[in-house]
Parts: sequence; C-alpha cells; structure tokens
Amino acid sequence: MRNEQKLTVVGAGPGDVELITLKAVKTLGNADVVLYDALVDPTLLQYAPLAEHIFVGKRKGCYAYQQEQINELIVSRAKTHGHVVRLKGGDPFVFGRGAEEMEYAAKHGISVAMVPGLSSAVSVPALQDIPVTKRGATESFWVITGTTKNHKLSQDVALAAKSNATVVILMGMGKLSKIVELFRQEGKSEMPIAIIQNGTQKNEKVGVATVGTIEAEVAKQQLSNPAIIVIGEVVRHRAALKDIAYGYKAKQIRVESKNSAHKTVLG
Repeated sequence: MRNEQKLTVVGAGPGDVELITLKAVKTLGNADVVLYDALVDPTLLQYAPLAEHIFVGKRKGCYAYQQEQINELIVSRAKTHGHVVRLKGGDPFVFGRGAEEMEYAAKHGISVAMVPGLSSAVSVPALQDIPVTKRGATESFWVITGTTKNHKLSQDVALAAKSNATVVILMGMGKLSKIVELFRQEGKSEMPIAIIQNGTQKNEKVGVATVGTIEAEVAKQQLSNPAIIVIGEVVRHRAALKDIAYGYKAKQIRVESKNSAHKTVLG
C-alpha cells in the first residue's frame, strides 16, 4: 500500500555526514523518494535504501532542475509514490528555500513536515573555533545572504557593517569586493575576517585576515564558493585558543625540563 502523500523537508547539516540528526536519518528511512541537493553528501542516501533517489542540485551556472521544476517534481512524486523527502544541505529554513517548497506542496494538497538541520552559518565557524557570539566581544550576529534573488548584494550588509555584531554571509564570495568595501567605509579595515570553504569536509580550506587584506589572502589560497564569510572580533578567538594551547605546552616542557635537570643533579 502506497504511503500518505507527504513532503518532508530535511536538513542534512553542513557537509560532514556525521552531523546529520537522528530524526533526519529516521525520516530518510521512511522515504519513498529522495530529492537531494548538490551540497548533500550522496553517502547519506544509504539511509533511504528502498527509495528512489533523484539529484536536483543547483550550483552557480549549473542547474539539474530549475526551482519550478523541483516544485512540480515534489508534487508529482508525492501523488505517484507517497512520501517525498527533500534533502537539503545545512538547515532548509536558512536560505534553503524549504519554506517555498512546503507552501507549493501544501497548495496542491500534499501534507508537509520539516526536520531542521545544523545550519552552516553557525556550525561551520564553530568547527573552526570561531563562535558567532562571545561575551565581551559581541552581543548578536547577523546571517545574511550575499546574493539576493535579483543577483545583487543584500542591503542588509551595509546595515550590518555599521553594527558591532558578528556578520556571517552565505553565498557571498562573488560579492566579496563590495562586502569588504562597505566595512572599509565604516573604518573597519582592521576588523578580522575568516573565509571557510567546503566547511566540515575533507577538502576544507580556511583563510583568516583582516577586512583590508582578505582579498589578497583569497587570491593566495584560491578560495571560492561554497564558502562562509565571518566578519567580527569573534574571529580572534581561533588564534587566541592556539596561543593558549601553545603557552600551556611550552610551560609543561619547561617544568619537565626543570624536573629532569633536578633529578640529574641528585644523581
């Protein structure tokens, strides 16, 4: 008997397959069809062994399906197969268009549900020891799309540059020059900035610099999308941790050397 006509939008997390939630895994196990994105590791499809797997990924300049086609595919497969799982990278409600797909399905009589995922906006910096908030450094954070539906830089970036908040920008590498210029105009050329490419994955790359020097660092490391841009004092936490760890190890070495020398003198 065919399952209920249903769409469940599921967040797969930022990339590392171990960061998917238990609820997401259970949902995949109940899927009849899985539509998955380019930023989803195909290894996760093992949790839906009996389902039909359809790649509908979108990358800049490369579209397996247009969004309208994805919407229609969700509805058609739900009506012919039953439970459709729409598997998306990160969290589907953070610039993931999950809400739009749920609305479209609901308008066509399909029941809908959502399973949140770890958002790359928070988890990718965290795994590089960069918190988005830190007492004494920042009291809030912005998460902004670097490119609007009109392919322009969000006006919120200019507003965020005036604040003391941490600014996390997704899909912003193509607008990096404009982004750093807005921060320069606010006198923040020395503000630390980190760019994390392919976050949580084996081919992850990280560039850390200041607003004034980040473009040179990007060129040096050849950083590109998919990447997260983090701007704010919290970026310093990463280096501070390393300094603390280095200082502790150096202290331990001195203590061990002193004890060793003492034992030698005592014979």
